Amino acid sequence: MEHVPTGRRPADPFTPLQFQLVLLRRMADFNPGPVEDARRALGASAADLREANRRWQAMLRSPRPRPALDRYRSVLGAPESRTPRRIGDLDCEAWRWPLPLWPDLRFEVLTAPGGAVWSEWLVRAPGAAPPVLRTVADLTPWSCTVDEAARAFAPARPLQGSAPTRWGLAFTAPDADGVPREVAAEFTWGLLQRIAVGDRRRP
Repeated sequence: MEHVPTGRRPADPFTPLQFQLVLLRRMADFNPGPVEDARRALGASAADLREANRRWQAMLRSPRPRPALDRYRSVLGAPESRTPRRIGDLDCEAWRWPLPLWPDLRFEVLTAPGGAVWSEWLVRAPGAAPPVLRTVADLTPWSCTVDEAARAFAPARPLQGSAPTRWGLAFTAPDADGVPREVAAEFTWGLLQRIAVGDRRRP
């Protein structure tokens, strides 16, 4: 008689679709409407989103978690590109993957020498048209990445994020009348989620 293994069935592989749901789950705290639209566009249910996030968190909290870069490679496959990058005195490498939900963006993992991961976030795809960022009104949800906002409204000051996948920037941007306003911008996985605008500041 053929021996049938006992015990738990191996879990199904974690897919790129599920990874996109993980990104959306973190953004839902800020923009539930766009997240719901994006979830439906992916053909996923609310239960699918919750299950993807549960499995992702289980991987992160495993007693023997795999290195971050290995985890992304197992989920997203071979990167679209691997680009050397010099940061200070260190030679680093940027790994990038396309995600169907955001065709003009790429998911980038920046690795330090030895393979340690320094950043994991969305960036603009090479050759994609950058957003036009001139005033506060241009800073709409999902309109830009951390780097794009920092360049458009330099000098920008980093703010402490409320979670590992969140970043903040403080900068000055003009309103519709050209009056400078103090802005605090919040990002999830590198993509703008919301801004808080302070009182008008006359030059």
